[in-house]
Amino acid sequence: MADLNITKILESTNLATELDDDTLTRIGEQVVKDYDTDEQSRSEWMKNVENWIKLATQVAEKKSFPWEGSANVKYPLVTTAAMQFSARAYPALVQGLDVVKVRVVGEDPQGEKAARATRVSKHMSYQLLEQMDDWEEDMDKITMIVPIVGCAFKKTWYDPSVKRNRSELVHAKDLVVNYYAKSLETASRKTHILYKSPNEVKEKQLKGIYLDIELSQPSPQNSHINTELDKIQGISPPGDDESAPHVLLEQHRFWDLDGDGYQEPYIVTVDEESRKVLRIVSGFEQDSVEMQGDKIVKITPTEYFTMFPFIPNPDGGFYPLGFGALLGPLNETVNTLINQLLDSGSISILQGGFLAKGLRLKPGKMQFEPGEWKIVNAPGQDLKNSIVPLPTKEPSTVLFQLLETVVQSGKELASVAEIFTGKMPGQNTPATTTMATIEQGMKVFTAIYKRLFRSLKKEYKKLYRLNSIYLDPKEEFTILDSGQPGQVSQDDYKGDPTDIAPNADPTAVSEIQKLTKAQGLLELIQFGTINPLEATKRVLEAQQQENPQALLNTQPPPDPKAQELQMKMQMEQQKGQMKMQQDQQSHQLDLQSKKMELMFKEMEHKMTLQMEQMKMSLEQHRMALEMDSQKKQHSQQMDMQEEKHFMQMSQQEEKFNQKRKQQKDAKANQSGTGGVAK
Repeated sequence: MADLNITKILESTNLATELDDDTLTRIGEQVVKDYDTDEQSRSEWMKNVENWIKLATQVAEKKSFPWEGSANVKYPLVTTAAMQFSARAYPALVQGLDVVKVRVVGEDPQGEKAARATRVSKHMSYQLLEQMDDWEEDMDKITMIVPIVGCAFKKTWYDPSVKRNRSELVHAKDLVVNYYAKSLETASRKTHILYKSPNEVKEKQLKGIYLDIELSQPSPQNSHINTELDKIQGISPPGDDESAPHVLLEQHRFWDLDGDGYQEPYIVTVDEESRKVLRIVSGFEQDSVEMQGDKIVKITPTEYFTMFPFIPNPDGGFYPLGFGALLGPLNETVNTLINQLLDSGSISILQGGFLAKGLRLKPGKMQFEPGEWKIVNAPGQDLKNSIVPLPTKEPSTVLFQLLETVVQSGKELASVAEIFTGKMPGQNTPATTTMATIEQGMKVFTAIYKRLFRSLKKEYKKLYRLNSIYLDPKEEFTILDSGQPGQVSQDDYKGDPTDIAPNADPTAVSEIQKLTKAQGLLELIQFGTINPLEATKRVLEAQQQENPQALLNTQPPPDPKAQELQMKMQMEQQKGQMKMQQDQQSHQLDLQSKKMELMFKEMEHKMTLQMEQMKMSLEQHRMALEMDSQKKQHSQQMDMQEEKHFMQMSQQEEKFNQKRKQQKDAKANQSGTGGVAK
């Protein structure tokens, strides 16, 4: 065994360079053997995971029973439950731009702890949301994977190749832990399956991270890639692909490399196909080594992984339960009932039966167009007696009722009621009843949120520890909610990591609950027992106001004595102003009353004049009426005289005409008489 000590183990980039070929071969063989053992212990669980994913992703499979092309409907019970959980959990866990909260513990008269807490909170939020590009996306995936599979993992470590912290999603199928392990922290070993392209492996070899050894061409038909689910979905790796990834086993385990009889924690990376060791590094830190004199008595391994569980396994197994395990049998039952009802309907519509042997009719399928009649070589009575249809029934109402019962049971188990999917309750349902129903329905989800909340807190503690080791002495960053530059030092991370927590409230997952709790703070401000600035900040955050820090008045509160004196002065000023206003109002009232009195007198005088004028007008009108009456009488007299004169003239004219006529007649007579005499 190589001459190694703790200092050399901790400082080495790759301990594999210090070991001989026989030792490396033995380590590589043992790593793959232990990995196969752990993989075999969870083989049944892996098959169940594939079935759960098929249910959740609605994978269409070929079906030949009870006949080819029979009904094959997949009811989305698991899918709906997972989507509803993800829709609530994701925004509840990742809230706004301040995703990390640092508590202030103990007295802080100078405000130094609060200032440090603010710097650390802002910096870690910046790291998660800006430096770690995939962190928020991975959290979104976790809230969808966890309810289906039952768990997912995060791997948190410092990556020297990019010189920053990383915290990435690891699927449960890619982290192999013995099924009988009690917890992630106490597992004797855990193997992370890595898929590295040949180019990525070569880069790490050139940087000295991996041993520069020749690896065989990876097989594209590797069992980790060509899963049964891939076959069902219709995808498979190509037969010959130079870019096919190497399957590397990064095993966190114990091994005695220094030959002292005590196994130290190491991280061993092995190529699965060739079983060659690529890298060995320490899996612990200097401060985790417990010594008694010069003798090592205990080494606590550094935990890289964090489990995000859904519901703990009742039998104490390592892998938690998800909707796949809880709703899978119910979902399969629902699928069977639906397909039986559809097949029953198909049989009742497309009937079959028996034909008598003596009937002269071509056997087999016979298709009819609407309105078509076919001619057969048989009498009608023989045709009727020779055809016997199969006895069929309409789709069973009992099966339909059973289907409704099973679906309802599944929804109750998943806490997916109509009221939680956005549908309105009945018109006569009181608001208090609706709120109580929502609160009771959220109890199950709240318990699961708390488990995810605990896991997120563990992840933050790992990042906090990494910052205390690898962060630059002075690092500048951008404060997300204001866009202003900020600065944090490595010393800010020397405090207790237990003060780190997610900036989320696992007891209030709905917007109404958050607003109600925040509104209650405003009612307490009047008692002077809480910080008004902090209460206002929480209300703005609950309302999801953009950049709440810019809305806050951060000026320090005034001196109470000066504030009291200022209040007295303001009250005296207000009293003087009120007295002046009263005097002015009294003077204005006097002036207004005098003006009103003058106005009344003037109006009275005007009304008197108007009355006199009206009297004169009435008198004149009366006189005018009298004159008009006299004029009318005079006019009537004139008319009568004129009419009388006209009659007299007419009579005189008539007399004149008569006299003239008489003269003409007389003259005519005279002329006639004279003619005869002559």
